[in-house]
Amino acid sequence: MRCRVAFAALLLLTGCASGPSLENRGEVTAPPGDSKDLTIGSAGFTESDLLATMYGLLLDRAGYRTTALTVNNRELYEPALESGQIDVVPEYAATFADWLGAKTNGPDAPAVGSPDLDSTMKALRKLAEPRGLTVLDPGEAVDQNAFAVTRAYARRHGLRTLSDLGRSGLAVRLAAGDECVQRPYCEPGLKKTYGIDITAVDPKGVGTTQAKRAVQSGRDQMVLTTTTDATLDDFGLVLLADDRHLQNADHIVPVVNRSRAGGEGVSKALGRLNDVLTTADLASMNQQVDSWRRLPEDVARAYLENKGLLK
Repeated sequence: MRCRVAFAALLLLTGCASGPSLENRGEVTAPPGDSKDLTIGSAGFTESDLLATMYGLLLDRAGYRTTALTVNNRELYEPALESGQIDVVPEYAATFADWLGAKTNGPDAPAVGSPDLDSTMKALRKLAEPRGLTVLDPGEAVDQNAFAVTRAYARRHGLRTLSDLGRSGLAVRLAAGDECVQRPYCEPGLKKTYGIDITAVDPKGVGTTQAKRAVQSGRDQMVLTTTTDATLDDFGLVLLADDRHLQNADHIVPVVNRSRAGGEGVSKALGRLNDVLTTADLASMNQQVDSWRRLPEDVARAYLENKGLLK
C-alpha cells in the first residue's frame, strides 16, 4: 500500500540525519542494500510526480512497500537521499551532474553535464558514488531545453530545425528567462552554434504562459521551453529540432540511496520503464495532467497498464 508523507516530516529530520561524512567520501564500500520499505521522492511538479508515481507502482509490483514524499527543493531532497530518508528520486542526468559538481567543487566549478549522454553519465556517477548514491541507467526519455515558434511562422519560413532558422537570417526576439543572455545553451549558444540573429531577450520566464502568449501574438518570434512541454498545441506552437545538439543530455535517470535501494531488485523494476518511456509519452502524460486535469496517479497507472507493465 502506498501513502504520502508530509513535507514537514522531512524538515524535522534533516537536522539529525547525515549521509557519508566528508572525510570518508570516495571510500563508500558497503554492499548495495535492498530494503523492502522504500520512500520515493518527487520534486513537486507534474512530470516529477508522474515519474515518482510510476516508480512506486513498479516497485510495488516487484514486492516492495513504497511511500511517496514530495519535496519541492533539490537543496533539501538531495541530502535526504544521501541520508536514506528518501530512497529513490527521478532526476535529469546533466542537470543533476552540474548540481552535484557545484556542490562538490564550488559554484564556480566548470559544468560537467554535456550534450553527450555517455560522458554526462560518467561524470554524474563519479560525483554521486562518494555520496552513497547510485545512478541507474537512463532511458530514452529526455526533458531538455527546447525552442518553439508558431506553426504559422515555421510554415511561412520553411523552418523545422534551429539550423533552418539560422540560415533564414530572420531577426528573432526570444521570450525566455533573464539568465538566457548569459547561459551557453540559450542566447550565446543560439548565436554561436546556429548563427541565429537574436535581437533581444524578452524576460518572461522559461515556458511560462506569458512567454508563449508573447510568441503567439507576434510580439516575440521564439520561446524557450522544454521538450516535454504539454501546452504547445494550446498556443499553436511547434518545437524546432536541436539538430546540432546544443542542449545537454537531460535524460531521465533514477537515483537511489545505495545502502537501501542499490540492489538488483530496484534496478530491474525501474529498468522496465526505460524500455518503453519516450519523450513523447512523457509530454502526453504531462498534457493529461496539466491540460485535461487528470490525476497523476490515474495517468501513471493507465500508462503502465497500457504498456503491459502492470497487471
